[in-house]
Amino acid sequence: MRKTTLAIAMALCTSGMHYSASAAGFLIEHVRVFDGQKIQPDRNVLIVNGKIKDDNFKGKPASDISIINGTGRTLLPGLIDAHVHAYQYQELPLLYGVTTQIDMFTNVDQMKEINEKMRKGENRDRADLISAGVLATAPGGHGTEYGLAIPTLTKPEEAQAWVDARIAEGSHFIKIVIEHGYEKRPFNTLDNATVKALVQAAHVRNKLAVVHIGTLQEAQDALAAGADGLVHLFEGKQITDAEVADLINVAKRNHAFIIPTFSVLESIAGLKEEEVLADKRMIAFLNKTQIPTLHAPYGKQANPEWLSVPKKLTVAMHAAGIPILAGTDAGNSGTQYGISLHHEMATMVDAGLSPTAVLASATSVPASAFKLKDRGRIAKGYKADLLLVTGEPDKNITDTRNIVEVWKDGERVTAQREQKLQEIAQENAQKSLALELPADGRISLFSKNKLASPFGADWTPSTDAFMGGKSSIEIKLAETETANEQAVLNVEAEIKPGFAYPWAGLAVLTGKTPMEAGDLSQFNTLKFRVKGDGNQYAVGISVKGSYIPISVPFKATEEWREVSLPFSKFQGLDPATITVIAFNAGPRAGTYRFQIADIRLLKE
Repeated sequence: MRKTTLAIAMALCTSGMHYSASAAGFLIEHVRVFDGQKIQPDRNVLIVNGKIKDDNFKGKPASDISIINGTGRTLLPGLIDAHVHAYQYQELPLLYGVTTQIDMFTNVDQMKEINEKMRKGENRDRADLISAGVLATAPGGHGTEYGLAIPTLTKPEEAQAWVDARIAEGSHFIKIVIEHGYEKRPFNTLDNATVKALVQAAHVRNKLAVVHIGTLQEAQDALAAGADGLVHLFEGKQITDAEVADLINVAKRNHAFIIPTFSVLESIAGLKEEEVLADKRMIAFLNKTQIPTLHAPYGKQANPEWLSVPKKLTVAMHAAGIPILAGTDAGNSGTQYGISLHHEMATMVDAGLSPTAVLASATSVPASAFKLKDRGRIAKGYKADLLLVTGEPDKNITDTRNIVEVWKDGERVTAQREQKLQEIAQENAQKSLALELPADGRISLFSKNKLASPFGADWTPSTDAFMGGKSSIEIKLAETETANEQAVLNVEAEIKPGFAYPWAGLAVLTGKTPMEAGDLSQFNTLKFRVKGDGNQYAVGISVKGSYIPISVPFKATEEWREVSLPFSKFQGLDPATITVIAFNAGPRAGTYRFQIADIRLLKE
């Protein structure tokens, strides 16, 4: 009897006959399915125990199966952002349907922690992280400028040991940097022989080797070394058809993939992600410290023509059959985790790819490229990382933003989305305690005994030393000179190479502790008096949750003058979240001298 029952059960499974679900789960009925490659118009998708049990269920669901109506909706595999730096805001990606992040450089301890949670099947509350860990770069190369001590290398003979050390730490793949920088920001970089040795060392261990590049020549060098993928394209106004053809040919020989990262390239070109910033549904999940970065692209002026080359290359490479992956480089200014992938996909469509091809570039294509065999598709046995949206994103890519539900390993993300909205509502309802200043708004309360401020913290020297830099600063009160009847501070800085963005200057914290924000929203203008050596300096304002100050330049002329800087000049600044106000010399190496006085915050 038992053998007969087993034989019947096996026959039912293998013959495609209908069967009933027998374990607790849920069934999404009559839903359009994008399976990672194409649209399936009317499907019933059964999920049991965190897996897709049947991608075209036709039986009668068991009584303990929840039913979800899919009419008028499209079910997608969970989105994969193929290029991030996931050092913060781990809660954000899932809120936007991004269930996997491919990380190109992050904290090793964090990578190990998430690796362990994924191994145990316990990483349901945040996106999975497939990480390179530490990147391969030269001493003084790109990746060393962030103040983190990382292992570097200089010659091919070191490659295998370096790769083996990363694998021992838990790296999923190897990321290599080829970047010479530019005239104002030169970098040391690995030579081609060392890059080739790293690629070979990764392949010996059955690991992918991908390369960061910033120019056409660097892209050619990376592919010539055998790279499995380029994790960026590069800005430019023009590229010849012959150069495009040559790059395509070598990429095809390598079976290489490409991650254009339009989001960060647009940031460099001074472009904001305007359409997601204007979408209240999308922006609703970002708090006051998470929004400003989207308002602060790297470029200070809009240069959309710089995107001509990466757009042309992306379309041509896709047409040639080269895998194109959607990645944002989130973690950089002008981007944000999760939300930027929706912008990235829209930009790829704008470049000339079809919406269906772009959906694949954010699901099955990165899963295939990075050999993630359990995700990126809606098919039997795959992880139930899913995104349900209203509409037809294969026809209108922005329909990916019409989020109905997200599932991670079969568990709904609704509670996390609702919790985040509640936290933001509470944040918005709280009345910030505005900082009290003197009636004249003066924040430079300099005296012989103290370089005081009304914030509770004194003005203090600030340098790049804590980031591994070598710059120095000396600050003294002028004994006799005054400006506008106010005490004058003499500032002398020595800017030295050592950190990629060297600085030294004068700073004040607005809170009682570092990174505690002071609410200065009752003011809209910073004024001060300055004179000096004719060099250009910068006012840098830091905000809570960001490690990169928002800077506006000023010049210290030979004669005293008043500088007035409206807060509107500080791109994306929320005055309620200011943590530091600084007056900095740099980044050009050399000696700087200026005098400053009568620093005020005003409402004008």
